[in-house]
Amino acid sequence: MISTDGSPNYGVVPSPDTDAYPADILTSLRADAAEVIARYPQARSALLPLLHLVQSVDGFVSPRGIELCADLLGLTGAEVSGVATFYSQYKRHPNGTYTIGVCTNTLCAIMGGDEIWDFVSAHLGIGHDETTADGLVTLERIECNAACDYAPVVMANWEFFDNQTPQSTSQLVDDLRSGLPVTPTRGASKVCSFKEVSRVLAGFHDGLADEGVGAGPASLEGLKVAKAQSATKARAAKVAPAAPAADKAPTTETATDTLFEAPKGTGKAKKK
Repeated sequence: MISTDGSPNYGVVPSPDTDAYPADILTSLRADAAEVIARYPQARSALLPLLHLVQSVDGFVSPRGIELCADLLGLTGAEVSGVATFYSQYKRHPNGTYTIGVCTNTLCAIMGGDEIWDFVSAHLGIGHDETTADGLVTLERIECNAACDYAPVVMANWEFFDNQTPQSTSQLVDDLRSGLPVTPTRGASKVCSFKEVSRVLAGFHDGLADEGVGAGPASLEGLKVAKAQSATKARAAKVAPAAPAADKAPTTETATDTLFEAPKGTGKAKKK
């Protein structure tokens, strides 16, 4: 197990200083950063994708990456660090090649998420925000994977693995560590590395966005019911008898008329 200082990976204590970027990598980073910055009317708005860009090279938000972002955007190191420590997708010490996120929020927990967490944590010998000694897997508790209709859900670098069990999840991490091909339940046909995914989050598409099924049957069930009910109402409206004509013309009196009365001897209304 790769030890940490006990703080969350997105906490305030960074990994020890890293060496300066080699000239070729720095040139490439600056070129990519220029492309990202050009998308925004204000340069500082590019900070979030630039932090992902740093992670696509370093595998975490490194001290040299913070300095680079500050230099490119005209910010202080403290301002960059303040953002990097706010969001959990930004890591302050080296992350594994694969982040395995086990959802233990209410629905997933009830459906088996807690059991999956306990089993896989024991199987890997690591806890929350810890990484296996081979540097391949970082394990995280996730509050919600936004896929409650497939609970319990596990994510590998933010790719969905639905309806999981302790055994299927432990097999998933074993396959990833062994270099075997792994296919998510939905979405892309493969699980990319943490660095590869970070580059996508920086805004550089890998061409996998439209692969596979985006929404499975469980996600679409409500839409099917809504469409069926709408069609039923439409048919009912067509066969409904016409409303009978009114015997007398509708009155023009409104609720506001009851707030006024005409004073005696005049034709003008006075507010009560």
